[in-house]
Amino acid sequence: MATRDLDDPHSAWAIERGDAPLVATAIHDGHELRPEVQEKLALTEEERLREEDPLTGLFTTVAPTVVRAFRSRFEVDLNRPRERAVYRTPDDAWGLELWTEPLSDALVDRSLAVYDAFYGAMRSLFDDLVERWGRVVVYDIHSYNHRRRGRAEPPESLSRNPDVNVGTGTMDRDRWRPVVEAFEGALVGAEVRGRELDVRENVKFLGGHFGEWLHASYPTTVCVLSIELKKTFMNEWDGEANILAVEELRRALAATVPPVLAALKAE
Repeated sequence: MATRDLDDPHSAWAIERGDAPLVATAIHDGHELRPEVQEKLALTEEERLREEDPLTGLFTTVAPTVVRAFRSRFEVDLNRPRERAVYRTPDDAWGLELWTEPLSDALVDRSLAVYDAFYGAMRSLFDDLVERWGRVVVYDIHSYNHRRRGRAEPPESLSRNPDVNVGTGTMDRDRWRPVVEAFEGALVGAEVRGRELDVRENVKFLGGHFGEWLHASYPTTVCVLSIELKKTFMNEWDGEANILAVEELRRALAATVPPVLAALKAE
C-alpha cells in the first residue's frame, strides 16, 4: 500500500462510491497526524486513541458509498465548526492537556486546509448524489466512551448511555420521520452478544456539525442519521476490539439498509 502524503490535505480521507442513495461516514476514525502536529502533542498514544473513534470505519461497509477519514481529530476535527475545528486549549477537548507548547497560527492554518478540502469534497460528492438520486440518506457513524471513571471502574449509567444513540437534532424531524423510524425500527430488537440493543434518540448526542452542515446545505434532499455507538464492542481504554461484537453490530446496521431505502423511496 502506498504511503499517504500527510502534507497533502486531500490525503486525509477516502471516498468509495457505490450505486444507491446511501452513504456511510466515519470522520472520526482517523489516527494519523502530520509530523509537526505529532511533535507538539502532549498526549500519549493510548490517550489519543481513547478519544478518537477507532473501528468505526469497519461499520461503514454497510453502505454502498463510504467516506472514511484517516487524519486524527487531534489535528483537525471534521465534525466541528471551522472556528473550533483545531483544539487549542483543554476546554476544547475534554479537559486534556493537549500541547507541549501553543500552536502557531501557521500550523493551525495548515490543519484547516484539510478541513476546507474535506468540505469542498463533500460538497462535490453530495451535489452529484442528489443530482442522481434526488434524496440521500447518510449514516454518520461515531462511537463514545462510557467508562471514563477508569478501566476497572463500573460503566456509566445505562439510563443515559444507550447502545446506539440516534442523533436527529439537526434535521427537520417531521420531514424525515419515515426514514428515522425505519432505521430505529429495524435496529431495535437486534442482538449483539446475546443482548438486545438499547436504541434511543437524542439521549447522549443530538448530532454534530457535519450533519448540521449537510442539513443546512441540502435541507430537503439529504437526511443524516448521526449514529453514536457505545464502545461495548471494544475496550475503550486500550482500543482492543471484540471481533464478534463488531461483526454482530455491523450485521445489525446492515439489516437497517433495506427498510431505510424503502422509506426513502416512498417519501
